[in-house]
Amino acid sequence: MKKVLNLYKARGETPLARIERFRAAHPEYKNVPLSYAGRLDPMAEGVLVVLAGDENKKRDEYLSLEKEYSFDVLFGFSTDTYDVLGVLDEAATRTSHKNVQMPLLSEYVAQMQGEQIQKYPPFSSKPLEGTPLFVKARKGELTEFDLPEHKVNIVAASLVGMQRIASEDLMSEIEQAVGVVQGDFRQERILRLWRDSLRVLYGLSFDIATVSVQCSSGTYVRVLAHELGKQVGIPALAYRILRTRVGKWKVGRSEKD
Repeated sequence: MKKVLNLYKARGETPLARIERFRAAHPEYKNVPLSYAGRLDPMAEGVLVVLAGDENKKRDEYLSLEKEYSFDVLFGFSTDTYDVLGVLDEAATRTSHKNVQMPLLSEYVAQMQGEQIQKYPPFSSKPLEGTPLFVKARKGELTEFDLPEHKVNIVAASLVGMQRIASEDLMSEIEQAVGVVQGDFRQERILRLWRDSLRVLYGLSFDIATVSVQCSSGTYVRVLAHELGKQVGIPALAYRILRTRVGKWKVGRSEKD
């Protein structure tokens, strides 16, 4: 029986659901304590390090491990979660649509590298006055507070490439991604707003940039995508997030069953 499991968490799946799926496929772990060392948001996928039995006593050591991500940034939209599983901030219009200039984007991605102070995203489990931020965000209470901050280190960052996606294809992919999420994540409202917005923007296409980062533990990729949009001057969000490495555990060796 392994003490450390390298599991592949699918897009739309919660970490807890991934652990339960593993238990169902591996009955020998039925009564063994399992916990994940570093969560992944429902819209993120990739390496989920899970500790078994007494290895949970060393959880803090695993939580501090360096990580690598490959993520897609969708330009033209922003949400309150900084990814597609969020409520759109404002209605997009055809006249407000802008294209991204790749040289400028490449320059801003390169500037990510180094230590920086990062604000926690509103929809995160970081506690504020004893209550997780996402609880306060849902109640509309965060306007009364400054978001807490923490120091992160971007060891390396690079722009891998760019592509474009048509409005109808974007809607289809969002419906598929949000549709598989279980639990109460405001899915019905989110999909309605996406449909309304993309109906107005039908026939247009949108830029998606793929970025690769190597970073310290605790770095929120959703925030990197959101901030990149601010720098470029075009709303942006994390469209896809793939965690490719946690410490020595790599995505190519992750268990998918």
